[in-house]
Amino acid sequence: MNSAGGLLNVVDVEATCWEGPPPPGAVSEIIEIGLTVVDLDEGVRVAKHRLLVRPARSSVGDFCTELTGLTQEEVEGGLSFADACRELAAVHRAGERPWASWGDYDRHQFTRQCEATATPYPFGRRHTNAKAVFTDAHGLKKRPGMAQALSLARLPLEGRHHRGEDDAWNIAALVLELAGGGHWREA
Repeated sequence: MNSAGGLLNVVDVEATCWEGPPPPGAVSEIIEIGLTVVDLDEGVRVAKHRLLVRPARSSVGDFCTELTGLTQEEVEGGLSFADACRELAAVHRAGERPWASWGDYDRHQFTRQCEATATPYPFGRRHTNAKAVFTDAHGLKKRPGMAQALSLARLPLEGRHHRGEDDAWNIAALVLELAGGGHWREA
């Protein structure tokens, strides 16, 4: 495995969610995009960003607020999904930089939501599933959740779990742990 250098965007999203099935007509939509920029050459997290996204076909209910800390009132002030994708591309160079997420949920959620809204996909093709890399590097049989992986790597969980900006920051710490051990590899 090679350790790739340069800047990497680590992304984590939070989406509308329900304890059971969604209400009639509602779909799961991104409501927060957390992005941490990692400098793999220097081995540091260099920037932490948060984009709030206003849902168009669902709302934030009590279960979602309890999980994420986000409220409907808070996300109402966010960007439209299309504007958030444009900002990812223009400001955060999402189409140019490789990116990583913990698992494939985030990538699939962007793909589904872009297709459903006819929004151009903001990312390039170089996505790495950091959960898969961590699992392989640590010789695990089952892929751990992010909080469990932090514990296994003896890293602290910083901020609030299930908050996009904090989860991206924590995933970036795991990426750096993997890179420091020579295990990070990009797709």
